[in-house]
Amino acid sequence: MTEPQCGQVRPPTPFGLRSATIRVSLIFVGVALVSLILGDIEITTENPWAEMLRFASGFLSPSLDSVDTLTTALLRTVGFAFVGVALGSMAGYLLMLFFDRPVVRGFCAFIRAIHELFWALIFLQFFGLHPLTGVLAIAIPYAGVFAKVYAEISDETDPLPGLVLPPARSRLIQTLFLKIPQAFANIKSYTAYRLECGFRSSAILGFVGLPTLGFYLESAFVQGHYSEVAAMLMLFYLLIATMRWWLRPKLLPLYLLASPFFLGEGLPIVWSNVGRFFTEDIVPAPLKSGLSWSSPEALWAWFSPIATEQILPGLWNTVILTQIALVATAVLTLLSFILVSRHFGGPRRRSVGHLLLVIGRSTPEYILAYMLLQLWGPSMLPAVVALALHNGCIIGHLIGRQSNELTLSPGASTGSDRYFFELLPRLYRPFLAFLFYRWEIIMRETAILGVLGIYTLGFYIDSAIENIRFDVALLLILVTAMLNIAIDMFSRKLRTGLRLTTMPTPDVP
Repeated sequence: MTEPQCGQVRPPTPFGLRSATIRVSLIFVGVALVSLILGDIEITTENPWAEMLRFASGFLSPSLDSVDTLTTALLRTVGFAFVGVALGSMAGYLLMLFFDRPVVRGFCAFIRAIHELFWALIFLQFFGLHPLTGVLAIAIPYAGVFAKVYAEISDETDPLPGLVLPPARSRLIQTLFLKIPQAFANIKSYTAYRLECGFRSSAILGFVGLPTLGFYLESAFVQGHYSEVAAMLMLFYLLIATMRWWLRPKLLPLYLLASPFFLGEGLPIVWSNVGRFFTEDIVPAPLKSGLSWSSPEALWAWFSPIATEQILPGLWNTVILTQIALVATAVLTLLSFILVSRHFGGPRRRSVGHLLLVIGRSTPEYILAYMLLQLWGPSMLPAVVALALHNGCIIGHLIGRQSNELTLSPGASTGSDRYFFELLPRLYRPFLAFLFYRWEIIMRETAILGVLGIYTLGFYIDSAIENIRFDVALLLILVTAMLNIAIDMFSRKLRTGLRLTTMPTPDVP
């Protein structure tokens, strides 16, 4: 299509959106529809409704009989989160100071591309059920996330002080004394948000045996004690919903000092196992037999069946599930943000909406997928619903909060016209920006759901670890990391190409 000449009026696009934005949106919807046809989307249990009714009745009558167990589970969940996030934040701060260097950026991209659950599975092989396993599983990927976000916050600070003050001798000095003081409020706010994420990460580590909430929740769910499951989840929601009251800056030193005492005790670390893991266990099988890297035939004979039987099927299912979940997240976001928008209801309705979104975004997608798998059977459907609910509620909360900052004219339309022609055109670009930002995160979450039995890359990683084939497991984890890095790079280019920002458009085009 040629550009309109001077004096001509550009043809209008639906809802006032740029044609490129609409095309990209339709492409993603089309890919998701094709993926939906190719994916395994079905309910396989014989009588899912009966089990769902039992589950619902358990939520209507939560049991607090095991108070000691619930208290221990929550304290350990909070302890792992505080210690892991604190270490990750400090390491991320140090890495941020050198984030302009390609080696540091690449290192951070790699460590954050591997999910906390995969890090835990790695450390379990030589640390066992030791507190260090859980702490490092959270701290390492979070360090990569913190470094990236802290650097982005620092780069968005006002450059004027650097122009009027004497020039700094190095970028490090400029960052420490000019950028960090300006960005401190945003850094503090983001760190508090990551602590909430740390609670969710800590909770799901229980599914690999660590003594956090997930361990007790899985045990209660398998036994059909749905009232105990309900009590655990409600206390977890209460923990996150009340963070603004108990997470006071003055109390942080106390929390950090006390947290290590609630991590529990593990067996002593056998350091010879650590050395053997890195020098023998993860070495490809042909190299253990005395062959060298100069024997491509033997290495290909080892790699070829792994590629055809595990890597390619795992990649295929991971990408299919991710694209379905991404568009399902988009649909849920566009439906859910009106629950908390002041332009569509009064304070009472918004309070109920906030409660629903808090529950949705506070429930770890792994825990939700686990519960739905027990109710509906093994397929992609539980994973799609879990990913869409968790991520849709997160983005819906952000977009709803942005809609409250918009001012409409006194004669603005109402009902569906207000939604489609007043708010959606001004919120769609930040909505897409947040969605594409979550794309790589959804991919990471899709991979780990394979541990639950869905045939994504995580399924093959978990199977390789169970079969004590750590060389294969490490190869699959590296493939997962490369896939996440590729999606992150493509998403960033897409956001740049469409000029997407997380700020709403001031006026309707």
